[in-house]
Amino acid sequence: MNYRHAFHAGNHADVLKHLIMTRLFALMARKEQPFAYIDSHAGLGLYDLKGDQASRTGEYLEGIARLWDAPDLPALASDYMQLLHDMNPDGELRYYPGSPEIARRSTRANDRILLNEKHPEDGRLLKENMKGDRRVAVHLGEGWHVPRALLPVGEKRAVLLIDPPFEQLDEMKRCAVALKETIGRMRQTVAAIWYPVKDQRLLKRFYQDLAETGAPKLLRVELYVHPLDTPASLNGSGLAIANPPWGLEEELRELLPYLAQKLGQTKGDWKMDWLIAE
Repeated sequence: MNYRHAFHAGNHADVLKHLIMTRLFALMARKEQPFAYIDSHAGLGLYDLKGDQASRTGEYLEGIARLWDAPDLPALASDYMQLLHDMNPDGELRYYPGSPEIARRSTRANDRILLNEKHPEDGRLLKENMKGDRRVAVHLGEGWHVPRALLPVGEKRAVLLIDPPFEQLDEMKRCAVALKETIGRMRQTVAAIWYPVKDQRLLKRFYQDLAETGAPKLLRVELYVHPLDTPASLNGSGLAIANPPWGLEEELRELLPYLAQKLGQTKGDWKMDWLIAE
């Protein structure tokens, strides 16, 4: 319960995760049929980069700050960056959205948002940050229970983000279990698992577990800011995306080289392949 995302808000991992989430929402919106967005480990939903926790680490300076005034942004990043500029209308980068706020601002009036946060104080702040939007429901409970508690949804389509703090050694295993439960309860769910790229031994087992979940298809997307063999470092992060909407892979082939070039610290790179091919 010690993990607080505010220390890491807006870092390179957030940029990858949230930019991909905006693309997921945009592609889902191509069909008129509504969908439900579900967030298993939602956090606060909104972060002050000038606040005590974010300013203490300054991780955002090597993340979103590198894109804030970039003149060469790809068109596919425009939704993400417009959302950020809407939140910071004076032109100074201060407020950064968590995935709940990204979802709230990127979904449509007929879509629904189901958020879960275990940390009591963060859950209270999440409710405060989301108040006033009738599409949003906030649950305070164990994130690992979300697939069986909230799926299937009444809507025929769902997007689920599984984004735990990875403080415990078994959390990668639990992510794979949660994905298997998700597919079992609502097979067509677009489920995205965020994970750190750090320990290659743990990752190898994680990939094997994901490949055995029974997902119809599973795309692996990774962005590196350091070489993979850099010790004791968050060398990058990834998203494993089950049932990605048509067009996402092509979009990411355009976005990932740009992000690797902009966000690389000692060496930027990227990887995308299918853990489960269709």
